[in-house]
Amino acid sequence: MPKVADYVLQRLGEWGVHRIYGYPGDGINGFLGALDRADGDPELIQPRHEEMGAFMAGAHAKFTGELGCCIATSGGGAIHLLNGLYDAKLDHQPVVAIVGQQKRFSLGAAFQQEIDPTVLFTDVSEFVQTCMHPAQARQLVDRACKVALSNRTVATIVFPVDVQEEDAQPSPPRTHGAVYTSVGWTRPRVIPPDTELAKAAEILNEGSKVAMLVGQGAAEAQDEVVAAAELLGAGVAKTLLGREVLPDDLPYVTGPIGLLGSTASYELMKDADTLFMIGTSFPYAEWLPEEGQAKAVEIDIDGRMIGVRYPVQANLVGDSRDTLTALLPLLRRKEDRSWREKIEKEVEQWWRVLDDRAHEPADPVNPQLVAYELSSRLPEDAIVTTDSGSATNWWAQYLRLGRGMRASLAGTLATMGAGTPYAIGAKFAYPDRPVIALVGDGAFQMNGMAELVTVKRYLDRLTAQNPTLVFCVLNNQDLNQVTWEQRAESGDPKFMGTQWIPDVPYTEFAKLLGFEGIKVDDPADLGAAWDRALAANGPCVLEVVTDPEIPPVPPHIKKELGKKSAMAMMKGDPEEAGVITKGAKQKLHEFTESVKDAMPGRNK
Repeated sequence: MPKVADYVLQRLGEWGVHRIYGYPGDGINGFLGALDRADGDPELIQPRHEEMGAFMAGAHAKFTGELGCCIATSGGGAIHLLNGLYDAKLDHQPVVAIVGQQKRFSLGAAFQQEIDPTVLFTDVSEFVQTCMHPAQARQLVDRACKVALSNRTVATIVFPVDVQEEDAQPSPPRTHGAVYTSVGWTRPRVIPPDTELAKAAEILNEGSKVAMLVGQGAAEAQDEVVAAAELLGAGVAKTLLGREVLPDDLPYVTGPIGLLGSTASYELMKDADTLFMIGTSFPYAEWLPEEGQAKAVEIDIDGRMIGVRYPVQANLVGDSRDTLTALLPLLRRKEDRSWREKIEKEVEQWWRVLDDRAHEPADPVNPQLVAYELSSRLPEDAIVTTDSGSATNWWAQYLRLGRGMRASLAGTLATMGAGTPYAIGAKFAYPDRPVIALVGDGAFQMNGMAELVTVKRYLDRLTAQNPTLVFCVLNNQDLNQVTWEQRAESGDPKFMGTQWIPDVPYTEFAKLLGFEGIKVDDPADLGAAWDRALAANGPCVLEVVTDPEIPPVPPHIKKELGKKSAMAMMKGDPEEAGVITKGAKQKLHEFTESVKDAMPGRNK
C-alpha cells in the first residue's frame, strides 16, 4: 500500500515536478523512503545546504517557467530554506516547498526540532498549510501548485513525520467536509479594456521622446517590445532581471539602469517626455524621469504594482505579450527619428566608454576586463548567472547578450550566495547548454565552494551533453560592493576589520575535485584563459586576481554620493590614493568620448 509520501511525490509528478532539491533529515524520513521507491521520478538532487536547494529550485523556475520544488527536514533544515524561498517570492517565481514536522501527538511539547512552520513560512509563502490527515494530501498538493503557478510565488506544505508514513488516501471519504481536487492549470489571457489601451496609445503617439523600461515580465514579449520600440522611435533600458529580454546588439538598447546602469540609460531617462514601463517593478525612482517631466504608460499583470514606481496615466493591467499585441495596431510610426538617432549615438558612446575603462591599467587585473573578455566569447546559447556584489556591475554593464542567451541573478532580494546555485540549477535544467557564473570571492567563500562538491557528485549528469560549466571567481580579498557603499552612502572609509577576506586557493580547490583550475594575475593572459575555460572538457574554476580599487562608477554621480565619497577619503581610507586616481580615470573616459563625438569628422 503506498504511503502518503509516495502519493505526494506521484501527485507532484503529475504537476510536472520531476526534480526536487533537498537535504535529508529524519523529519522527512517518509519522503526519503518514497524517493527511493520512486525510482528517479521525481529525483532528489542533494546540494550541500538547504538554502542552496531553495536557490536551485528558484533558478529552475526562472529558467524554465515550470514549478520549482525543494524539500527540507523539520527544525533547522526548514529554517535554512528561507533565504532561497524569499528570493523566489520577491522575483515572482513559482516554487513549492515540502517541509517536515514532528509527529502530531508531540506538537506543543517543546519537542526536539519543534518549530512553528506555519508562522515561520507565512510571510514567504502565499499558501502554507500542514497536512493533518492522509486524505488532505491531495488537495494540499493541488492547491499549493495552483497558487504557486497562478500568483508566481512560493507555496509551502508541512508534513508531520507520522502523516508521511500513513497509508495514502488518494480519494477522501465521501462525507461532509471532504474536498476533491484535480491536477491542471492554464495560464490566463489577461488584457486591459479597450478604453485603457486607447488612452495608452494616445499618450505614446503624442510623445516625441519615448523611453521604454523593460523587466523580466516582458521576457516572453521580445518581438512585441521590438515592434513597439520601432514604431515609437524609442530607446529601451533594461532592469537587471530584464537583461535577457532584448539582445544588446540592437542599437537603441541602452542597457542597464540605475547605479549599475549606463550613461545611455541615464540620458534616455533624463530627457524623455514619455515613459513606457513593461513588466518591471524597478524600485529606484531617482533614475527615472523627474515627477511631472514625463507622461507614463505601464503594463503589469499584477494590478497591485501599477503606478507604484512612477505616476502613471494609462494603467494597462495585463500580460505583456497579449497587451502589446492589442496595443501595437493603435500606435503610429514616428516619422521624426531625431530622438532615436540621439539614443543610438549615446549607446555607441557608452560601448566605447566601457572599452576604454576595461583597458585601464590595474593592479593586477582590471575586473571590468574579465567581463569584457568574456563578452565577445559568449557561446550563442549561453546561460550566465552572477552573484550580488561588485561582480554584478560588470555582469550588468559589459556582457553583450545575444538573442537566445539567458541571464539572471537574485534581483529583488539581492542576496549573496545565489550565483553558484543558480548556475547549477540552470545546468540541471539545460544540460545541453553552456553555463557560466561570474561571482565574487566573498560569495564564493560563503557557499559557492561547497557547491562545487555538488557538481562533483552529479558530474556526468551535468556535463555529458555539454561540458561547459565555468565558475569565474573575482579574487580581490574585499567585500567590494559594500566597501564602495560605505564610501558613497555613509561617507565612511573602508574598514579592514569587516571588508577584508582571506585569500583562498580557489584554483587548487577545483583541482582537488578533479576540475580544471586556471588562475590569472596578468591581464595579458586573460583572453587565452577564457578560451581555455570555455573549451574545458568539464567544470572549470577561472580565478582572476582583480584590483579592489577599480570603482563601480555610476552613470551620474549624484551630489550627495560625491560628497560622502570625498568625506570617506578625508577620513583616511586605506586605499585613498588608488581610489581617487583610478576613479578619476574611469570617469574621465565618459568626457573623453563626449569630446571625440563633438569633433568635426567623427565617424558616426
